[in-house]
Amino acid sequence: MNTVYLAPPIFFVIAFVFSMLGMGGSQLYIPILFWLGMDFKTQAIPLGMLLNVVNSSSAAFVYARKKLLEWRVALPFGIFMVISAPLGAWVNISLPTKPVILVFALFTATAALLMLSGWKPKRGVLSSSQRLVLGIVSGSILGFFAGLIGRGGGSFVVPLLYIAGLEPKVAAGTSAMVVTFSGTSSFISHILTAARPNWMIWILCVIAVFLGSQLGSRLMAKRLKSRAVRLIFGFVLLGVAAILMIKDAILK
Repeated sequence: MNTVYLAPPIFFVIAFVFSMLGMGGSQLYIPILFWLGMDFKTQAIPLGMLLNVVNSSSAAFVYARKKLLEWRVALPFGIFMVISAPLGAWVNISLPTKPVILVFALFTATAALLMLSGWKPKRGVLSSSQRLVLGIVSGSILGFFAGLIGRGGGSFVVPLLYIAGLEPKVAAGTSAMVVTFSGTSSFISHILTAARPNWMIWILCVIAVFLGSQLGSRLMAKRLKSRAVRLIFGFVLLGVAAILMIKDAILK
């Protein structure tokens, strides 16, 4: 059996977990597809970005219906992330990316430890203007650095929103919409350049990710309590931070 057909069941599990976090999962889809034998540029990256969008948009739909999505933050966040990412990619020509990746990894690890410790940021009702400012400023900054280091930025949205004062479930729902914006932009840029789809694998992976995302987001919205959500956030984000530090900052 072609090993690439192992991807759909693996991605079902990844989508199930990452949909609970408001993350797309491209940081896992792409390397797994490559390890299973797909060409990195023409197959693994385009399909990974497509699955990223399927996962995040599917979860965002569920969170929106459950009123766990802060639109006044999500829309400007996503739009300005897309706008500022090309600027970061342009600056990338003259700046070293390893220190930036290390800083983001440390930020992610710190947010994860705060979640696991039970720390809660000071919460309050944000005004409409404060939500708009949070979305614009955060989206611009994160989009710039996402373009700079060549990442989608989804791994950093949830901890940023949590530290800014959003409840864990609302942070996940809002992040899912933000990641849909940034992921769609990345997918379009790749599908129009070098993609060579294997349609059978693409369809099977999309179905698996969609089902995993629907189950994971519905479980998080209906069943999981805030403490369980924080623990899932914490451990997964610690793993993401470790991968960033080892693969991109230490071994690169």
